[in-house]
Amino acid sequence: MSSNIRVHRICQYCNAVFVAKTTVTKYCSDACAKKAYKQRKKEEKLEASNRETENIVQAPLRALKEKEYLNLDDVCELLNISRTTLFRIRKKGDLQFIKLGGRPVISKKNIENFFNY
Repeated sequence: MSSNIRVHRICQYCNAVFVAKTTVTKYCSDACAKKAYKQRKKEEKLEASNRETENIVQAPLRALKEKEYLNLDDVCELLNISRTTLFRIRKKGDLQFIKLGGRPVISKKNIENFFNY
């Protein structure tokens, strides 16, 4: 059974006005449908690549958050501050360093307490 429906639509790919024979038609031609499909697939690949890159960038930060004691460089990276700022915070007495084998480290609890004030 064929339909006599004729609906004026705008192509979602090229924005041309066309007469559609069904109510669900989105594109004016098969060529526009194929181009739109390729564009969707390209955007999906790009989004997947962006998510993968974001996971790779965030991996070191997640690893730092799992540690109980952090060295000074790790604390600077975690808080996004310089070493000078870190020593300035220590001098004010807001953050305590612990000597572990002669190396200064900071407990994660001390960092949390610093931000809870």
